[in-house]
Amino acid sequence: MVQIVDSSILENPVFRTYCFYSSILVVKMLFMSPLTGLTRFRFKAFANPEDGATMKIKPRVDDKVERIRRAHLNDLENISVFYVIGFIYTLTNPSVAWATLLFRVFTAARFIHTFVYAVFVVPQPARALSWATGFVITGYMAFKSIMHFL
Repeated sequence: MVQIVDSSILENPVFRTYCFYSSILVVKMLFMSPLTGLTRFRFKAFANPEDGATMKIKPRVDDKVERIRRAHLNDLENISVFYVIGFIYTLTNPSVAWATLLFRVFTAARFIHTFVYAVFVVPQPARALSWATGFVITGYMAFKSIMHFL
């Protein structure tokens, strides 16, 4: 049997923490698709003619659906970058406590961003602050990784 992953990386507590929070973020992003679909049905706001054809509903745009879609798109833009740089950052041998804090705060910031953007709309700067928190953490990990591998 061919061993694809070196088992020592699986024993690294930073990598394990990265995997844990990355998995939580995957579940969060998976949840966004059904949330969009359910909201489309709730407000009868379908994107394509065939989606509402059985109910004789023409396509239309609804702000509540669009907010969820934009929050999901924002996740796709930001969490995917976190996956890449978070993995690279684990290779820099950061302290377990610091890396855990970064991963945990990033994850919390993404949940807060979705909540204040799509679930319970809160005026700015709530959304901007939650987005910026994740952005700064991602940027920090990128900078530290670049400096480590320079």
